[in-house]
Amino acid sequence: MGGRIPQSFIDDLMARADIVDVINARVPLKKKGREYGACCPFHNEKTPSFTVSESKQFYHCFGCGAHGTAIGFLMEYEHLDFVDAVETLAAEYQMEVPREQSPNQAVIVKDHKQALYEMLEQASSLYQQQLRRSDRAVQYLKQRGLSGEIAKKYRLGYAPKGWNFLLDKLGTKLDDISSLKTTGMVVEKSTQKRYDRFRDRIMFPILDRRGRTIAFGGRIIDEGEPKYLNSPDTPVFHKGNELYGFYEARQAVRKLERIIVVEGYMDVVALAQNGIEYAVASLGTATTKEQIQQLFRTVNEIIFCFDGDQAGYKAAWRALEHTLPLVRDGLEAKFLFLPTGEDPDSQVRKEGKQAFQSRLENAVPLSEFLFERLRKEIDIHTMDGKARFANKAKPLLKMLQDGVFSDLMYQRLAQLIGVGVDKLKDKQAIAEIEQPKQQPSAASRHHQQIKQNATRDAIALLLQYPELAIEVELPETFANSALQGFPLLAELQYTAKASPQITSSALLERWRNKKDFEILQKLMQRKIYGTEDKARRVKVFSDAIKSLIAKYNDARFEQLESKLKQGKLNNAELEEYKSLLTR
Repeated sequence: MGGRIPQSFIDDLMARADIVDVINARVPLKKKGREYGACCPFHNEKTPSFTVSESKQFYHCFGCGAHGTAIGFLMEYEHLDFVDAVETLAAEYQMEVPREQSPNQAVIVKDHKQALYEMLEQASSLYQQQLRRSDRAVQYLKQRGLSGEIAKKYRLGYAPKGWNFLLDKLGTKLDDISSLKTTGMVVEKSTQKRYDRFRDRIMFPILDRRGRTIAFGGRIIDEGEPKYLNSPDTPVFHKGNELYGFYEARQAVRKLERIIVVEGYMDVVALAQNGIEYAVASLGTATTKEQIQQLFRTVNEIIFCFDGDQAGYKAAWRALEHTLPLVRDGLEAKFLFLPTGEDPDSQVRKEGKQAFQSRLENAVPLSEFLFERLRKEIDIHTMDGKARFANKAKPLLKMLQDGVFSDLMYQRLAQLIGVGVDKLKDKQAIAEIEQPKQQPSAASRHHQQIKQNATRDAIALLLQYPELAIEVELPETFANSALQGFPLLAELQYTAKASPQITSSALLERWRNKKDFEILQKLMQRKIYGTEDKARRVKVFSDAIKSLIAKYNDARFEQLESKLKQGKLNNAELEEYKSLLTR
């Protein structure tokens, strides 16, 4: 990977990409007048407040304040950094991302993250080599029923017993040692004490959605603790956002329709060994909302698989609570509980693919698991029990998005406790009325505080309609003015005039990582009335600029008058003062 991505390519990409298509592929949108809408993917809501503007190529949520361009959406929705978001968007439009090289066209500067990716790939290759050379590690995998083919497919490896294997192989330079520490592959207790994190373990590389190694899980071969050891969070790996085996599952099954979520790396590999190639594992923690969101973007059915003991049911309940806000009509979650003491690895080896698939077909739907679990805790044969049952169930059902599934869940609750659905919904409505209204978010409050003035109108118009840059000239003095917003307006006009074909979203992206980016995002959604057609827009923009010129002249006149009283005006300033005096 070379240097930075050329700005001209970002402009072309923003002109080619359609934000409606980009978002609709991930969040189903419905046409609402001239815009599109949906329930916001960034916070839980029942009434859609998420809008997408085709003309502005911009999205905004009036509930949580989330907003941005197509690139910004991918960064937020898929947890990508800017470069990854650009590459993802470019791939969707079959565009190859160019890179700027250094002036001598020879030295290519790696960015920091790329150095980490490369270090992790090197570590993975070394571990795979060590596995082939270790009879003990190979024998262990054979005892677990795994073939060389499946080990190769999942890039399994072996970390030798020594304390400095990776350090000796990859840590020959200070930059490399720094990368090893940053990726968590090497632990440093002091400058004199460094050692490999993973030793004498079967290594499971964790891949991101693009197939790059971003972390590892390691299982000890002999007895010892911890049985499993995971990479820490790093700049390229965030445990709560990733799933082991997800990349491999998407590669193995052309059209994924369901995903099994298991608890261990070995479970994923053992199921794949037995022909069930659509399992993923959470990374040593309870399944997170972000992981479930990621799965529902790819498949319509998730089956959570747990041990049938008390710990398994507790983990399943946590998964249910994270799933409820994400389930909507057309999506389904189920729960499979294995015999006590068994896990997917041992169970599939014991009974084979067909029997395990039969278990999957008989997995318990989320609705049934929710109500049956509550019934085990509460006796609903008494009036008191029914009331307690309703009080336990209603907060859970309230988490569901509006739709047929939500209605059916309320109907089922009504049947179980013997009351009408209307009674449940009426009390729900009363409870909502009695609760204090939710305070607007900080982003929302900030938006409300944006003052209605000519400066912001002019900036918003120019941002939303870059073609206005050639319609009205700005005084050169705006660029260095101390008046708030004037230099930004001048820079926007200069940029838009220099790139006559630039789109509004591409113009906005020019300010990413600059101090004014956030305020420009807010102004991108600003509605300015009387701008329905070009002639009106030009008039409104021209009037705003005239108002700003008058404001600038007033401020300049006061400044010069103050200097005049102090006897500090030079000849040029005196002439300027006279000119302003007679305007």
